[in-house]
Amino acid sequence: MENFSEIINWDNVFKQSEVFQKNTPCKFGFIEELFQRDFYEKLYESYPKIDETWNHTTAIGKESFSLYFEGYGKNKVVGDEDDPALSQEWNDLKRYARSKEFVENFRKFSGVPVNKLKYFHFIAMKKGGFQLPHVHNVGPSTLVFMIYFSKNWKNGDPGGTYISAEDDESSIIFEPYNLDNSVAIFHDGPNAMHGARYIKKDVERHALQITLEQYDEKLGWSGG
Repeated sequence: MENFSEIINWDNVFKQSEVFQKNTPCKFGFIEELFQRDFYEKLYESYPKIDETWNHTTAIGKESFSLYFEGYGKNKVVGDEDDPALSQEWNDLKRYARSKEFVENFRKFSGVPVNKLKYFHFIAMKKGGFQLPHVHNVGPSTLVFMIYFSKNWKNGDPGGTYISAEDDESSIIFEPYNLDNSVAIFHDGPNAMHGARYIKKDVERHALQITLEQYDEKLGWSGG
């Protein structure tokens, strides 16, 4: 795809900019209809099937599935190469997420001085999936995106990435329930407490995690 204009609905992004920058205890926000609908439907239909090629994490405090682009592991920065196992739309999105336009727009949206795509990978949950509240604190110049591809999610059902004031679910201050073409974004740091409540139903929560960060040719990534 040479023209990326039909990917992101930037009007919807910038409508949430002021809310994102004013939210506390960390900067966070939620954007609905993130992608242009036609492009989103192609991503939705070609979201990779959860199978033995995915990493299944069953560590203390977390159960989820993850899939990385071909040739890139958990601690490796995503590159230019396409993944032949994925659709053209997913490869186009990864390429766009590396573009100057994408990064500069989200820097403007957030007020966080990110300048480069660091991570881009799939994260999914099934029945029994969850993540206890935690912080990464790998900033100070890091944006984390959880983009959702799950239609007909029931209002009040767990699965979306919540933001909490403390390290317990009783202090949740925001939790998304529309997981169809939406994204939760937060500015990483010591107060960016987040997690996902335990999924009891036989459903699959499909998501993509993107991380934008500040990169310096001499100093490397701001988060190490």
